[in-house]
Amino acid sequence: MPNVVLVTGVSSFLGGHLAARLAANPGIERVLGVDTAPPRPDLRRRMGRTEFVRADIRNPLIAKVIAGSGVDTVVHAAVNSQSGPAGRAAMKELNVIGTMQLLAACQKAPELRRLVVKSTTAVYGASPRDPAVFSEDMEPKDLPSSGYAKDAGEIEGYVRGFGRRRPDVDITTLRFTHLIGPRIDADLTRYFALPLVPTVLGYDARMQLLHSEDALAVLEKATTRALPGVYNAGGDGVLMLSQAIRRAGRVAVPIPRAGVPAVSRFFRGTRLVDFSPEQMRFLNFGRVVDTTRLRESFGFTPRWTTQQAFDDFVRGRDLQPVIDPEQVVAWERGVGALLARLR
Repeated sequence: MPNVVLVTGVSSFLGGHLAARLAANPGIERVLGVDTAPPRPDLRRRMGRTEFVRADIRNPLIAKVIAGSGVDTVVHAAVNSQSGPAGRAAMKELNVIGTMQLLAACQKAPELRRLVVKSTTAVYGASPRDPAVFSEDMEPKDLPSSGYAKDAGEIEGYVRGFGRRRPDVDITTLRFTHLIGPRIDADLTRYFALPLVPTVLGYDARMQLLHSEDALAVLEKATTRALPGVYNAGGDGVLMLSQAIRRAGRVAVPIPRAGVPAVSRFFRGTRLVDFSPEQMRFLNFGRVVDTTRLRESFGFTPRWTTQQAFDDFVRGRDLQPVIDPEQVVAWERGVGALLARLR
């Protein structure tokens, strides 16, 4: 059990709620929460005895916070997947430069014994040449060249370098699939909340999702127990994009591939959904990962399957169907019957 834990990114859903869980654990003496902006008042109340430190991990002063507090466990949950109003350059600086400074501070901390890093399965990329299922030991067929996926790949590289310099520190890297749930705000939840959901004509991606509560449970276990290694974390099962749109009661709007950039620019301009190039590749080809290591070595089985997590998101957000689901089923049966007759 750790003694003093520092969590980065506590203004976010994962960072703040993880700090709240750790603060409720009587076996942990202190919990420090670091971010550039304070958490929302309701989240701050949940965090209980967590000591909030307003600091920027890009600043070398973070080393004084870690060393001065005798931190023995660091959870890096500040890796951001959404560019926000500040733009892509600021996002990359926070993700990559921030991680470099944090690891430099960790390297100088003699009492540090455990590092937990929130990563993403986006490091595997998304392409038509991908295997059916990615395991932790596989390399991407096409290296991500931009965005959050590229940042995550660089971050994992720096973490591996840190591990070589500090072999006495247990390092756990958690590669989460896309998170979903009624309490989390992410690009994917905003995407499925659109009444008319744009898709790429001729593509139907396979999606593997992880409930946000399962993600919190995985982070909490990695923080409180020594479980070094790299782990894929995702719910069991797969949803096709078309199935998910129907389950949410939305209407799919297939767009020819040539028109996708214009649609992406429109939605980014309205700030409804950030359709980055990497996000569009995911919606084209999808991604599925093997979670055997998570279940057998890490000892965790997600409570929600991919389908259950998605349905909980739909119920929790009270998404009202744009079209009567029974009408959609009738249309699908009609189309199926017509195709059968044509064949």
